[in-house]
Amino acid sequence: MVSHMRVSDLQPTLFTVFDRLLQPGSLIVGFSGGVDSRVLLEILHRYIQVHPGYELQAIHVHHGLNPKADAWAEYCQKTCQAMDIPLKIELVQLQRKNRQSLEDIARQARYNVFRKVMQPGTTLITAHHQDDQVETCLLALKRGSGPRGLAGMPELMSFHSGRLIRPCLSVNKQSMTAWAEAEGLTWVEDDSNQNEDFDRNFLRQSVIPLLNSRWPQFTESASRSMQLCAEQEALVAEIAESDLAACISTPDALDLTTFATFSLPRQNQLLRLWLRQLTGSVPTYLQLQNIHEQVISSREDATPQLKWEKGIVSRYQNKLYFYEKSWPEIVPHDVDLNQPSCFLTSGELQFSHSTTDITRVRFPVKHEKVTICSGLAGSTRLQPANRSHSRELKKLWQEYQVAPWLRKGWPVLCYDEQVVAVCGLFTCKSFLAQGEEEGLTLRWYPKV
Repeated sequence: MVSHMRVSDLQPTLFTVFDRLLQPGSLIVGFSGGVDSRVLLEILHRYIQVHPGYELQAIHVHHGLNPKADAWAEYCQKTCQAMDIPLKIELVQLQRKNRQSLEDIARQARYNVFRKVMQPGTTLITAHHQDDQVETCLLALKRGSGPRGLAGMPELMSFHSGRLIRPCLSVNKQSMTAWAEAEGLTWVEDDSNQNEDFDRNFLRQSVIPLLNSRWPQFTESASRSMQLCAEQEALVAEIAESDLAACISTPDALDLTTFATFSLPRQNQLLRLWLRQLTGSVPTYLQLQNIHEQVISSREDATPQLKWEKGIVSRYQNKLYFYEKSWPEIVPHDVDLNQPSCFLTSGELQFSHSTTDITRVRFPVKHEKVTICSGLAGSTRLQPANRSHSRELKKLWQEYQVAPWLRKGWPVLCYDEQVVAVCGLFTCKSFLAQGEEEGLTLRWYPKV
């Protein structure tokens, strides 16, 4: 920890961090005009003066929430002009949803702006410091987060099409303010930071100072604990990556046979990783329990499912699936087989001519009406081309391992309302092209 450094040590300390984290190219600094971002901008500007190969730009997000917001934007403009740093000011309008905090909305708006302006390979740099990190930890503790949440903000991470770095995480607010004063810098003060209706302000103004007054090393100790959580989380992530590779069947499916050989904690970590990769978020501990109890552990002949805000987790044929929603049924409609493809809500159906494909469909004869539909009754009897007998469609779905939530939107080709083919699976025997007769090959590319 370097939070109690001498004022003169701040710049060389951050220079060392820049040496380790920065890559030549485009740099973007989030510049609010407050003391933290002002110090970061100043030291970064000095760094690139002696380290060529960087293009520095500042971004100021104008939320319009404070009467002084225009003055802050003007200050940022003048400061950047004096330093010959290009500044982009982005005005955002915040729309608050039920039960969503203004803090969360403003943060999301800032990062949406950063995503919009970033180009591939750009490095975004923010001025989050040690005190911010401890606030993040306490908020995660309030939410009941595990090691990933308690590890706080990473120093380096992938972000949009580039990278995000937070070089000041080992430096506290006091050190940054002292350096700014010693260097004669000016900055803006956001009076809303005194409003303890906001969780972070409450922690910043009332809770953390009290903890530090009782235990002067509290912030540093909490930071060490967060670093240990981050190390443990990295180790657990390595194990989870290996476990996931052993279980993954398709991106949206896990093999439960292998999954069952792992301990419950490893299963939960694997599920968190899998669902994070698919959705960008993880289920809560209660939702994980429900996945185990209501989906994985249900009787073998069931097709259970659990809905959560990101989609649906379901089990089918001893595999665990995730999907956002069931496919919609295809409204029966005419189709032109002379076109190369037909686009449906559930995917793309392609047509091509062939004289060699053994599953090719005969062309319709004069006056036969060609349609695409879906949602056939499971009791419908069909005879695939390679079968001597017909079989109920519900049995064929199972045989071809088509999950129940896909069946309603699976395309079926019909001539005069007679089933010609279940696209991508089989052609009905009575509609096969004969001998060397030219026929139609169907290729189905579903959205899964």
